[in-house]
Amino acid sequence: MPNEIIIYNPKLKQLAKKLRKESTLAEVLLWKKLNRKQIKGYDFHRQKPISNYIVDFYCPKLLLVIEIDGISHSEKEKYDQKRIAKLESLGIHVLVFNDLYVKRNIDGVLMEIHDWIEKFHPNKTE
Repeated sequence: MPNEIIIYNPKLKQLAKKLRKESTLAEVLLWKKLNRKQIKGYDFHRQKPISNYIVDFYCPKLLLVIEIDGISHSEKEKYDQKRIAKLESLGIHVLVFNDLYVKRNIDGVLMEIHDWIEKFHPNKTE
């Protein structure tokens, strides 16, 4: 069983709360599909502080982060690469989806998440 204790910077807790209240449309659309264990019974958290970062969605049982990158990320490639490398060094896998893709093809996004779970955690549910 994966280690579910994730160390984070406590200073990020308030910012994470703020981000939950100011979610983008793509985040809201995906959260409606991830919330309440709708994906194979797995519990996802949104705007979760991990290390010195806040990730869009996190499933502790799968050690899976899901990020939605909008226009603001187009100039943050180095930062995003560093963040992903840090998360992966903690044993966390990161799936990244484009904001517009989420808005236009939520079913495709859900299929990719489902396929990842089937590939890396077959026959397991929470």
